[in-house]
Parts: sequence; structure tokens; C-alpha cells
Amino acid sequence: MIWSKAETLARGELEKLQNARLCETVARVWGNVPFYQKKFQELGIVPEDIKTIHDIVKLPFTKKQDLRDNYPFGMFAVAQDAVIRIHSSSGTTGKPTVVGYTRGDMDVWNEVMARVFSMSGVDSKDTVHNAYGYGLFTGGLGVHNGAETVGATIIPSSGGFTSRQLLLMKDFGATVLTSTPSFALHMAETALAEGYDLQKDFKLKCGIFGAEPTSKGLKEEVARVWGIKYYEIYGLSEIIGPGVSSSCDESCDLHIFEDHFYPEIIDPKTGQVLPYGQKGELVITSLTKQALPIIRYRTGDITSLDQTPCRCGRTHVRMKSVMGRADDMLIVNGVNVFPSQVEHVLANIDGITLNYQIIADKKGYLDSLEVMVEVTEEMPLDSIGALEKLQKDIQTTLLNNLYINARIKLVEPRSIERSMGKAVRVIDKRNL
Repeated sequence: MIWSKAETLARGELEKLQNARLCETVARVWGNVPFYQKKFQELGIVPEDIKTIHDIVKLPFTKKQDLRDNYPFGMFAVAQDAVIRIHSSSGTTGKPTVVGYTRGDMDVWNEVMARVFSMSGVDSKDTVHNAYGYGLFTGGLGVHNGAETVGATIIPSSGGFTSRQLLLMKDFGATVLTSTPSFALHMAETALAEGYDLQKDFKLKCGIFGAEPTSKGLKEEVARVWGIKYYEIYGLSEIIGPGVSSSCDESCDLHIFEDHFYPEIIDPKTGQVLPYGQKGELVITSLTKQALPIIRYRTGDITSLDQTPCRCGRTHVRMKSVMGRADDMLIVNGVNVFPSQVEHVLANIDGITLNYQIIADKKGYLDSLEVMVEVTEEMPLDSIGALEKLQKDIQTTLLNNLYINARIKLVEPRSIERSMGKAVRVIDKRNL
């Protein structure tokens, strides 16, 4: 199902719309956000220099630290009485990033989330079990409002309380699950441990998963264990929240809603714009945001773009699933390591789950790497020989595929820490 005609605009029509909206956004930040006015002046540009979307390369980048430096409302482009919603990040690595929404921003957010649900075949006949966190985190409420926009019944379960969630999902007859993929696997493990039959006791037809980089193997495992279609959603609070892009039935790549969010791929080291198909850091400019318009925001997410029209009929550019983050990339003894690469290797090894944790540390002057992996319920923990062979197999496979030499630690099922429904994938102790 296609929710909006804007999703099928010809490229020429779409660019005309982007041109007008970019010019409006540039004028808005120039007149209302001192941070951007100063940045423009430093570069020697004025709004009149920006005439088309191709002029976007003249504009400065925006980083997460810029939002923190202007905490709490210094990046807002409207008066406080025009803001009807505020969200923020957790602020675990410094001051939180604060985002605001006008009534118009909320309409756009609901619109793009309605597109997400329509891509997944969700309508008024469906019941959505929403296990994304509610509160200052944008995930829960963003998904919630989108489900209501398409007329679906929404169960606002939020995160945690897994046993209760399973009970409600079964008794209320949920047909759609929305959560992080790692929490979906955790729910499946808990359900099986509690004696549920995942196919007979639940009515799920699909899931809409996101909020963390995920390998192909983990996606396939979520789809297999629940017996559902897997749809992927991407978003970030600084841009709008969930709803920047989503996958459809015809492609596992994610359509970016280009009439609202203009994407670029850059070399994360040089800032140079890269061509379609080349992997780099995703940069997004909001084209319709009123309260918090963002110019060339460096997301830190590593992906690539494909402009080929999709068989589903949508013409917007598609992005590959995020393979990792520029700032989450580990350099271990000179080798670049992304968690999703490790996950992809683990997905092809029997006897273990896809719940893992990578711990980087120092051993003398050299980096050391440990990968903790949960074994399956069927793996006998008292069989020393079997565990040693499994450890050796994992170590050898990682070395052969990723050129990293890691110590492997096998642990019991459900013993690796989760936080807000997301698996904690990387712990880097080298700078502690």
C-alpha cells in the first residue's frame, strides 16, 4: 500500500519540491538560529547563494555536539509558544540533545510514520504491539502516533516486563510487533522458555524493527523464530524520530522520504560527498522541519544510497541497512571492526545465539579483543570438549573473515546485558 502520492513523484518533480523546501529552510535558519547565521558568515555565504538542492554542498555540516553546545533550545527556529512537544536523548555521553516539534512538525511525523505502516501492509484491521520505549525517547510515541494515523489499534506496552508483554500480545491478538530486533529475539527466547508456541499462540503477521544496527543474519533469525515478515525502520531524534526511511515488500533497502529529508553520503574523514552506491556516512538535511530545522546533519551511520526506482512503485532513493556507526567502529591493532560484521559471522555458526558483546581492552601496548557470545539452550555447558571446539570454531572464523584475533567467551543464554531493549554491543575499556 502506498500512503502518499509524494512517494511516487518523478525525479524532476521531486527535485523541484526539494529546491523550494531547501531554500525555505535555509532562510528560516538564517533568520532565526544564531548558530547557523554564524556558520554561514564564516563560510561567506548568504541564503541567496542557495538556489537548488545541488547547492547544498555549500552549506556547513551540523554535528551532535552542536546541539549539545546550544542546549537546551539554542537551535530552535521558532518561539517557545509554537513548540507543542519536546523530546531528548538520554545524555549518557554528555548533555542530552533536545528536539522540539510544532503542530506542523507533528503532522509531518505522523505522515511519514503512516507511510512506514502502509509499506508494511498495516491498516485499521491490525493491532500493533508497541514495545519501543515511551517517554523522552522518540521511538515509542513516534510509532504510536503513526499507528493511530493509519487507524490501527495500538497497544502502548513500552519496554521491559517481557512476560507481561507476551501475555498481552497473545490475549489482545496483536498482528504487528514494533520493537528493537534484539528485544524481539529476547521476547522469543522468553516465550519459548515459558512454554508458548510462537506460531500457534500468537497472531503476528509482521514486525517493524529498528533503533540499532542489525545484520542480515539477525533479521532472518527474528523473522524465522516468530514466523513473520521483517520490515526495517530507520530514524533519529535530531531529524524527526522514527520515520526517516523504511523497507517495503519488494526491497530490504529502506526508502528515504526525500520530500522531507534530503540524504547525502560523505567520506567520514574528509567530508567529501560520495557517489550513489559508495559506502560512507549518512548526512541528512530536514526540508520541512519548523521547530528544529537541521542542515547537513552528520548521523554517524555508515550506509550507501541507491537511486534506482523500486518495483513497489516508490521513486525515493533507498539506503542500505546501517552497517555500523562511524563512532562505534573499533580499530583493533590497525584493523577496522564493525559490530555488524562480527554479527554477520556469528549468524552462520551453530550452537550460539546472536546475543553477543565485544569488549576491547589493552594488553600491554597492544589492543586485545574479547567476544562474549550466548550459547543456545541446547548447548550443554558441562561438555568441556564441545565448548572448546565451539570457541575455536568462532575464533578461527572471525580470523579468516575479518582478520581479527579475538578471545571467545561462551556464556549462558540471556546473560548479556540489555539496555532499553537494545543489546549493549560494544564496551571499549582502552580509554577508561
